[in-house]
Amino acid sequence: MEIFTFTSGPFSENSYLLTLNGQALLVDPGFFEPAEFEVFREELKKTGSELIAVLLTHAHVDHILGLERVLKEYEVPVYLNHSDLYLWNQFPSQAAMFGIRTAGFGFIPEPLDEQSERKMGAFTFDVLYTPGHAPDHTSFYFKKEGVLISGDVLFRESIGRTDLYKGDFGLLSETIELKLYVLPDETRVCSGHGPVTTIGHEKKFNAFVKASDPGNS
Repeated sequence: MEIFTFTSGPFSENSYLLTLNGQALLVDPGFFEPAEFEVFREELKKTGSELIAVLLTHAHVDHILGLERVLKEYEVPVYLNHSDLYLWNQFPSQAAMFGIRTAGFGFIPEPLDEQSERKMGAFTFDVLYTPGHAPDHTSFYFKKEGVLISGDVLFRESIGRTDLYKGDFGLLSETIELKLYVLPDETRVCSGHGPVTTIGHEKKFNAFVKASDPGNS
């Protein structure tokens, strides 16, 4: 599996393009400017892969800013956890807070429940329900490839903010300890913002949530 990262928008959000055996998944399209979307489109074209779905870790504005552009170009399903659809439904008001006008979306994404070994085309991954930053938050663990796409739960030596709608530091800490720190230390963590890290590094050096047993990484 190849992973392409696109950092875009006023929030420097990381969108991820995953390709495998001629198929592709797009995670959290945060493209703000048309040129940012074009960079993604050209990269997808170069891979020769067919986009089969969009996965959303959660529906904060910075993670879905580019979704409308994507859906105008590609007729693919969108997946989002349905634990709480408030953020999805409030996308226009979220965008308005930053001076962005949008009518929102006239559909509800396909549900993305917690599940082991979810198969989607050529891809197999675990869907982890990871609330605390947002109530609809999920992370995607590709066991065979040793990759976790963590959204805004875990960053390099930091964590997602908890002062937004239904943010909860205690819940986020528990989520990280019970869902993420149990993964192999060598697991690469691709976050919604900032550089790649590893589970082992965060267990030792994360400033907010240190593992009770950091291991030997």
